[in-house]
Amino acid sequence: MPIKRVHVFYSGNVQGVGFRYTAQYLAMNLGLGGWVKNLANESVEIVAEGREADIKEFLDQILKGQLGRYIKDTELSWENPTGEFDSFEIAF
Repeated sequence: MPIKRVHVFYSGNVQGVGFRYTAQYLAMNLGLGGWVKNLANESVEIVAEGREADIKEFLDQILKGQLGRYIKDTELSWENPTGEFDSFEIAF
């Protein structure tokens, strides 16, 4: 099954609320590869690769779960997958 890649920026009150750890947990449970990190402008950036259905479930769980209440804006783009990830990490 072909893999997809999504690149997402979440803004709002998304730092200091366990966003990265929750995103990592959700992604790992769905078998996604990639990373999540805080940015200097107080937003959070995510790159995730995996099956399209799993990525969509991941994004849905973020928005509809506990993290959703902290998100003000979402900027999402689909990109060509690279297959570079073996796991989902918190990047610094």
